[in-house]
Amino acid sequence: MEQDDAVIGCVGEVIVGTRGPAGPGEVLVRVRGGSETFLAWSEEPLPRGAKVLVVESRGIRQVDVIEWADPLQELGIEPD
Repeated sequence: MEQDDAVIGCVGEVIVGTRGPAGPGEVLVRVRGGSETFLAWSEEPLPRGAKVLVVESRGIRQVDVIEWADPLQELGIEPD
């Protein structure tokens, strides 16, 4: 399957918790000027509401994610 390179490096939010190696969840990702949903795989289970970073595309509508903490928000700087 062809990768969706546009989504790699985008930030999203888990809307259906991932189960680690046991199976995917679902994420809402800000990409291409809007938001899109993808099946999301992660090494560790991630709960609903977790912020994630897309690190790889598995093909159409499937991505690998890691938990993400925005370094600017940790410094108290809110994005525009």
